[in-house]
Amino acid sequence: MPNSALSVSGLSYSFGQVRAVDNLSLEVAAGEIVGLLGPNGAGKSTTIRMLTGQLRPDSGSITILGHPMPEAREAIQARMGVCFEEKNVYDAMSAVENLRFFASLFGIKRFDPIPLLTRVDLAGRADDRVSTYSKGMRQRLMLARSLINEPDILFLDEPTDGLDPVSSRTIRDLIKDQAARGAAVILTTHDMFEADELSNRVAFINEGSILAVDTPEELKLAHGQRAVKVRSRDDGVITEIVVPLDDPDATEQLRQAMSAGHILTIHTEEATLEDIFVEYAGRGLTA
Repeated sequence: MPNSALSVSGLSYSFGQVRAVDNLSLEVAAGEIVGLLGPNGAGKSTTIRMLTGQLRPDSGSITILGHPMPEAREAIQARMGVCFEEKNVYDAMSAVENLRFFASLFGIKRFDPIPLLTRVDLAGRADDRVSTYSKGMRQRLMLARSLINEPDILFLDEPTDGLDPVSSRTIRDLIKDQAARGAAVILTTHDMFEADELSNRVAFINEGSILAVDTPEELKLAHGQRAVKVRSRDDGVITEIVVPLDDPDATEQLRQAMSAGHILTIHTEEATLEDIFVEYAGRGLTA
């Protein structure tokens, strides 16, 4: 892949007799957001732990930003950002103190945390102890912390899990900004709206293997129904008509459907990412 930020080939890892990751291969380009989607126990966390240098693969190769992982772990981690589901920030410190401390670990001197805190809408609580923060505020602080070193590759594990819509939108917009400046983003999530909105491509993973990799749009076109659903109301009675677009008389059916009464809604019939995953794996993403 041109301008590849992450290249994984034949990656495998076992816990005793249990094969958690099985011959997994994946490419992610700079500036690309890839959603890694799968149910609990599918191998997502183990994969991420190998990609971030926390586990050494049993077999296979990982190249990140042109360097082998885990052999060049320190060089890679200096250019990496991570935001995991666990809120491992220091409660007794303020947001400013947390960010300054982690900046010092990267060797960044004269670090000003306020611009980052402003981007995650925490500047007004910058000097408050993190112990007084809500879950959403902690999550936004975690994301800010992952951006201290302006990473070239960013790993995000359920970045908006359990957050309110406003906090979720703030985080999604920030993730898009990171990709726009050229960072590769690997995202794990159970939120199909989030995966659909954010991901340039999604990779379905089940039982440690990648089942499919493609854009959300192409997956839905390949597995969905080319049809339009028209809902209308006539004398208080609501009717719903589905018109297959591949029918020779689809145009006439649509004309009749739209003249049948007062139109309420018109939308396409397409498979969801959840539907497509079930088709591949035989179980849901939240299984």
